[in-house]
Amino acid sequence: MEDYRRIADRLAEEILTGRLKPGERLPPQRVFARRRRIAGSTAGRVYAELVRRGLVVGEVGRGTFVRAGPVPSGRALAEGEGEEQDRAAGPRINLELNYPFAEGQSELLAVGLAPLLRADVLADATRTVPATGTPAAREAVAGLLGGPGWRPAQERVLFAGNARQAIAGALASLVRPGGRVGVEALTYPLVKEIAARIGITLVPLPMDEEGMRIDGLVSAHRAAPLSAVYVQPTLHNPTSMTMGDGRRRELASALRELDLPVVEDRIWSFLRDGRAGSTPLASYAPERTYLVDGLSKRVAPGLTVGFLVVPPGRVGTVAEALRSGGWTAGRFALEAAVRWIGDGTVERLVAAKRADARARQRLVEEWLGEFGVRADPYAYYTWWELPPPWRADTFTAAVAARGVALTPGRAFAVEPQRTQAQRARTARPTTTPGSAADAVRLGLASVSVPVLEEALRIVRDVARHGP
Repeated sequence: MEDYRRIADRLAEEILTGRLKPGERLPPQRVFARRRRIAGSTAGRVYAELVRRGLVVGEVGRGTFVRAGPVPSGRALAEGEGEEQDRAAGPRINLELNYPFAEGQSELLAVGLAPLLRADVLADATRTVPATGTPAAREAVAGLLGGPGWRPAQERVLFAGNARQAIAGALASLVRPGGRVGVEALTYPLVKEIAARIGITLVPLPMDEEGMRIDGLVSAHRAAPLSAVYVQPTLHNPTSMTMGDGRRRELASALRELDLPVVEDRIWSFLRDGRAGSTPLASYAPERTYLVDGLSKRVAPGLTVGFLVVPPGRVGTVAEALRSGGWTAGRFALEAAVRWIGDGTVERLVAAKRADARARQRLVEEWLGEFGVRADPYAYYTWWELPPPWRADTFTAAVAARGVALTPGRAFAVEPQRTQAQRARTARPTTTPGSAADAVRLGLASVSVPVLEEALRIVRDVARHGP
């Protein structure tokens, strides 16, 4: 059997020579193993070796991507070839990750967890729980998700381990393997991974300044029927666009006319709740909307729960999909969530993170305003259509050499399904100016404010000087 290091060497050469570009996603390990006719364990060792060398980065749920800036050899580092060479050892400021953290967050969470650690309470909190959760959890979450003019019925609330699993459960209950799901042309990368795992095809739909275009949805469905739609109407990731109330009504009407269900992802919506464009799509089309939300952004990514509000009559079907997929919530996390919601911890964290997001967006305006960078002032991320002649791959490589990691736009782009003949004519999907190939996303949440300011200064300087 071929040594895994030799395979890793060949991939490393493709990365260093540019045949595999920054931001490009490697195939899943099982697919890689099948193509190379090697064991799955060998493929795992190849990928681990590439990670060790700093050539790729793996993210749970997203996949393995070519890193924005390759590292030098161990020998070069040992011989000390200067500051710039040392910087190339890998980005030290990661703006790819995006997990908000409020000051004093751990202390607040500890107060809510303390009662669960009593032996009598812990006995109940460590038992299993179905996807329907508990009456207390359903009541707490219905109150958390509700707002002016809309509140979900408690009996239609289900629970998953996190929002990603809630999305997977909703799609698995709605779409058979081989089915087609319409999504924004730029979408949350994990949805692409979910689709691949459950065997469904994503169909990219055109977007404008409010998000998904209705005419594009209608045209795609008439060309070849869709089974469902996935949409992020509030603080769309990565663009931070928010769909207006008028567009939401139009979308609800179109979905009703086409008889299509929709999965509404509201994971970032808490940052805009109570403002224009924050009314859930579920309030306009409750009979066909599967609303997804969770605590990962509101609270913390490590101990979280996903929420799923389903249409009437669909609770049993979706609960079974969650159970069979292994996507139900843990009882301890569910009990913790109930306490954090009930004692005001979630409300305080949300208020702090709203203020923090606005402060970070002001920094973006201060450092990158000259480039016309636009983002929602309440968002924790910025979609930057780069000034020419920059392209996303060259820009991410350039800033990585200065110690900053950004997400290239192609990580969010959904490729249209192509025939075998089309694939033969072009090895890589083409892009046009203003598309994902010319843009990057900056995650603003995971680093401290001083570190973020340093990162913004670096990317501004790189953008000014050109490739």
